[in-house]
Amino acid sequence: MIKTTLLLLMIVMLNATDTKAQEGHPLEGKWNLTINQEGEELPSWLEIRHSGNSRLIGRFTYAFGSARPIAEIKKYGGIFSFEIPPQWEPGASNMVFEGKLDDDTLKGTMVYVDGKKYEWSAVKAPNLPFYDNVQEGKAVKLFNGKNLNGWKEIEGNQWKVVNGILTSAQSGVNLISEQKFKDFKLKAEFRYPEGSNSGLYLRGRYEVQIADNIGLEASSIYFGGIYGLISPNMNMAKKAGEWQSYEITLIGRRVTIIANGKTIISNQNIDGMTGGALDNKEEEAGPIMIQGDHGPVEFKTLEITPLSKG
Repeated sequence: MIKTTLLLLMIVMLNATDTKAQEGHPLEGKWNLTINQEGEELPSWLEIRHSGNSRLIGRFTYAFGSARPIAEIKKYGGIFSFEIPPQWEPGASNMVFEGKLDDDTLKGTMVYVDGKKYEWSAVKAPNLPFYDNVQEGKAVKLFNGKNLNGWKEIEGNQWKVVNGILTSAQSGVNLISEQKFKDFKLKAEFRYPEGSNSGLYLRGRYEVQIADNIGLEASSIYFGGIYGLISPNMNMAKKAGEWQSYEITLIGRRVTIIANGKTIISNQNIDGMTGGALDNKEEEAGPIMIQGDHGPVEFKTLEITPLSKG
């Protein structure tokens, strides 16, 4: 009788512990950070979740680069902290973050790889609704085959139209559409030389990787991946110099990508912004941005069809 009672008590205690672990922590969730660094507001992203009964772990995306894991988020009363090893940052020191929850906002400081300290704040990432009953709007030709009409020409622009092809012959600046879009289907035909690297930013926030990765195992940082966040189920990259195609459907956070005629990502949620995002206002419409600060790339088709709930 005593053994049975003790066993029941242990089961109750274990169940209570499991329930407490599943209840989560106020810090848990996906957060859109804004880092005030050298006069700029840099959009970044943080995910915090529990591991086991008491540990907090996560992922972090800085203003550039890919999402990287956080092994442990430490808590000291109302203060939390974590460190991130450098990725593409110019230094060997870790970036150190410290913050606290203030009502519905996270606020804190970041010590960068050069030792300088900056302030940041963060709000919970919004829910972006998905719907199955889709109504298509009128297709828009983002590239007219003649000139850069419809695109913002930034200082240092290297983009040109050569024989009806939108061309970035060398590394320079990104190209951003004047129009903004919420949910849509985007068709693109492109090619790149050997070893090149580019990308298409959906709403200016989520990069679909374009790169010479033929023959490599599919990865979120290779051809067809949502950079650092979603890996395609196969690598459909063709040889450099050949024309290739994407058909990308984005509704809410859900993305489907057909690359060179094969579905490589199907209705997967994009958790947050990728490195290089223009902003972190995810609930708003955004432009299409073509990455031009990495390698050469050419486009002969860029057409977008707005989508809405039917």
